[in-house]
Amino acid sequence: MTDAAGAWWDRIAAGFTQSPVPHVTGTELALVVLLAVVLSLPRVTWRYFGLLATVTHELGHAFAALMTGQRVGGIRLGLDHSGTTTTYSRRPLAAVWSTFWGYPVPAVVGAAMVWSGFNGWGPAAMSLGTLILLASFLFIRNGIGLLITAGAVLAAALLVLFVPPEFTGHVMIVLGLALLVAAVRDLGKLATVHLKRRDRLATSDAYLLHRSTRIPAAVWIVLFAVVVGAAWWVAWQPLSQVLAAGLPPQWQGVPLHATGGTPA
Repeated sequence: MTDAAGAWWDRIAAGFTQSPVPHVTGTELALVVLLAVVLSLPRVTWRYFGLLATVTHELGHAFAALMTGQRVGGIRLGLDHSGTTTTYSRRPLAAVWSTFWGYPVPAVVGAAMVWSGFNGWGPAAMSLGTLILLASFLFIRNGIGLLITAGAVLAAALLVLFVPPEFTGHVMIVLGLALLVAAVRDLGKLATVHLKRRDRLATSDAYLLHRSTRIPAAVWIVLFAVVVGAAWWVAWQPLSQVLAAGLPPQWQGVPLHATGGTPA
C-alpha cells in the first residue's frame, strides 16, 4: 500500500512538467467529441459524470469566496446533482462574486483542460486537478458529499497511475470537452427553472444574485452564458486547427462563409 501511495505521489509530482504535444487527427477529434457528448448528455452517464460537474460548480463558489477573503462554511452535495456552498462575508460585492462563479466554472475548467491537453500540459492539469479534489475534502460537510468527492479522487488517482503521460493530454481533452458540454446542459436546466419550474427558484444562483443586487435574474443568466461562450471560444482554437489540418489543401485558409472560388 505504501509503495502504491509513493508511486502515485511520484506521478503527481512528475506531472508538473510539459510533456510532448499530442498529435490529434481529425478522426480522433471526432471520437473525442463523441465521447464527451456520451459522458454529458445521456441520462445513464450523466447520472455519474454530472456529479463531477456539480463538484466543480460548488468548488467554483468556494474558491471565488476564498479569493475575496470570505470564510467558507462548507459544501454539501447530493446524489441528485444538487449542491450548496455556505460562505460568510460582510461585503455584499464579495458575496455576489462568489455566488456568480458556480455555473461558469465547469466551462472555464473544461476550456483550461482542453488547452492543457493540446499544449503538452495534460499531466500537469491532471496532477493539479487531483490535488484540488483532495483539498476539497476540507470543505465537504455531509456524508454523501464525502462519498462523491472520494469517488472523484479515486478516479483521478487511477488516471494518474495507469494512464501513460503521453496519453494524458488526450484524456484531458475528452474530460474538458465533456465539462464544456455539461456547462451548456446546466445552463439549459437553469433557464428551465426560471421559465417552467419557478417553484424551484430558491435553488437558482441567478435568483439569489437577483435578490442580492436587484438586477434581473435573466441578466445574470446571460452573463453566465457569456462566460461559458468565451470558454467554448478558447477551447475551439485548438479544435479548429485540427479540423483545418484535415481539410484538403485547396480548402485550407478559405473563410468559412465562402461559397465558391479558390483562394488567391
